[in-house]
Amino acid sequence: MNVIGSRPDGWWRDRRGAIERLVAALERWAERSGERVTVMLERPPRPPIESATVAVEHAPAPAPNSADDELVRRLERWTAEGEVVVVTSDRDLAARARDRGAAVEGASEFRRRLDPPGG
Repeated sequence: MNVIGSRPDGWWRDRRGAIERLVAALERWAERSGERVTVMLERPPRPPIESATVAVEHAPAPAPNSADDELVRRLERWTAEGEVVVVTSDRDLAARARDRGAAVEGASEFRRRLDPPGG
């Protein structure tokens, strides 16, 4: 949600639509960059959001910071497989991710790279 919230475009009126648009943009970016991408949500979207190139994951139980906690829990395995970049504007999550060997990129900076010019 940090990436979605980095641009005040009314996303809060349609959270599901905002997540779908983010996943679509990430699919295009992943296809161009060759990067593996996982989106971590606090709760499973209903109906599920399907993607062939982006893993849409969720925390085991919705709660405040549950997506952050689940992401951090998975970092040990992910960093063992290679370089991991966590995209967030949350300072606590950024520190926790760095402590587990991940690089961190700010949500606003990533959003600028993700969106096409004028998009």
